[in-house]
Amino acid sequence: MAIITNLDVMLAKRKMSLTELSERINITIANLSILKSGKAKAIRFTTLEAICRELECQPGDILEYISEK
Repeated sequence: MAIITNLDVMLAKRKMSLTELSERINITIANLSILKSGKAKAIRFTTLEAICRELECQPGDILEYISEK
């Protein structure tokens, strides 16, 4: 897939665990794990907004497009 997620990088930069983020934004650890592993097929804007709010980042810090040539 050409879209990759950098959620693990942002969590490390903020010294926050997946569990803590899950509790703060009220999303299950399982759903965040799917996003973190890159297996998610979609993400709601409300979820992305909540993640960005808690990690104090921009959507581009979490999602990255890699050109497949």
